[in-house]
Amino acid sequence: MKTLLVVYQSTTGATEQMARAIVRGASAEAQVRVRLLRADEAVAADVIDADAYVFATPENLAAIAGLMKDFFDRTYYPALDLINGRAYAAVVCAGSDGANAVRQIERIATGWRLRAVAPPMIVCTHAQTKAEILAVKVLGAADLQRGEELGATIAAGLAIGAF
Repeated sequence: MKTLLVVYQSTTGATEQMARAIVRGASAEAQVRVRLLRADEAVAADVIDADAYVFATPENLAAIAGLMKDFFDRTYYPALDLINGRAYAAVVCAGSDGANAVRQIERIATGWRLRAVAPPMIVCTHAQTKAEILAVKVLGAADLQRGEELGATIAAGLAIGAF
């Protein structure tokens, strides 16, 4: 059985909602084990033992969230050269564009020699004021559906051996 590992960090709820939507979509595939871990809980063994990944993070100050960076810092070298060629996708929840956080994940994935199997997904919350940025987020059905479709697509690819 193949394993899809979804690692996320969420402060105001948007990224966690997306991560859970990805898991819902992927869980429909009976031949794939889906694991959901917060970034502060995931360790190198989790990365090494998985066959594909979704990395989900908010963009904070034009960068991936600090706990997501910590996850990559703790797992990067222990997993280096042990996960080459595996599939991954990136999800970023951002108040505006999210592009820099995507670039950071792509650079880390390049170093790990991972293979992107979906375009980066950016969920824009349009939060621009302090109050909006700090507020608990509730994502719309369309965004959550995108997450479910991403999870289903990656799980289906794993199940048929495409990646």
